[in-house]
Amino acid sequence: MFPDKIYYEPDSLNYELGQTLKEKYSDVPWVPIESHNKIDELRTRPNKDFPALKRIIVIGVRKTHNYVPNHKVSDFLVPYTSSGCTAMCHYCYLVCNYNKCAYLRLFVNRDQMLKKLMDHGIRYQKDFTYEIGSNSDLVLENTITGNLSWTIENFSKSQYGFLTFPTKFNQVEPLLGLNHRGRVIMRMSVNPQSIISRFEPGTSSLTARITALNRMCDAGYQVGLLIAPVILTENWKTLYGELIDTLSQLLSDKVKKQALIEIIFMTYSYVHNAINTEAFPDSDQLYSKEMMTGRGRGKYCYRNDLRADGEIFMRQQIEEKLKEMTILYVV
Repeated sequence: MFPDKIYYEPDSLNYELGQTLKEKYSDVPWVPIESHNKIDELRTRPNKDFPALKRIIVIGVRKTHNYVPNHKVSDFLVPYTSSGCTAMCHYCYLVCNYNKCAYLRLFVNRDQMLKKLMDHGIRYQKDFTYEIGSNSDLVLENTITGNLSWTIENFSKSQYGFLTFPTKFNQVEPLLGLNHRGRVIMRMSVNPQSIISRFEPGTSSLTARITALNRMCDAGYQVGLLIAPVILTENWKTLYGELIDTLSQLLSDKVKKQALIEIIFMTYSYVHNAINTEAFPDSDQLYSKEMMTGRGRGKYCYRNDLRADGEIFMRQQIEEKLKEMTILYVV
């Protein structure tokens, strides 16, 4: 059964969603906490307990609502209804904040957050694009809370703005019939299936993700494609060449004409390596002393020459096999 245990701020039960979750998971132990940001008995768990922590949900009230300017696919990164994820991607940047993001945190004050977002557009009378999924996977979260469906239905009443979110999950059925008015952009993250199997446990398969992307596009949603993160593992050119082949074969013509491509090379860290070594001792290593160089305190990226070779290869493959599509950026 998922979850194994729920930690909750008592005030969260004063919200409709809090009560709904209390009823939904009434058979699961509920442990009261003072703050979703500081749960000492979880913070002190050893790295090897990482998979077990993924089976815990934390429920609270989001108090921080600062919008961060962004200049890639959105105007602002917006704190929203969840943080963390149930998946165990070995490179996830949230793991850098392991002590508070190993588990899924759900925030019940969704009315307050959505009202602030919609009021922001009204105040400036501009069609800003708001990234609401930078700290979680909202398609996955929706299977637990219904928050994404609720958000799309209510945001459709807004005069201004667009919402965007990335996902690695294919559970889009609840979204297909909603009145989104073309104001929602779903961006599907993809990788070669062998990369997904080795380094993205708990996420949907490549073919399932592509099918979900096609379905969302057919339902009138704006869509995008992330090839992320590009991991320079052994035989990486063969793997990513096959990925582009698969995308060329399985993406619908409608998606190819609309979706912009984001390409993001992997950034790794000392924290990732420490957790993965203890939590997944039999998994393949992502850190390579020969291929990586320092990037800030405790972080690593691929050497400039390898990174440049990777970008050239990806651009050539897309130009050859997905020439209808446009690369938005490479980082």
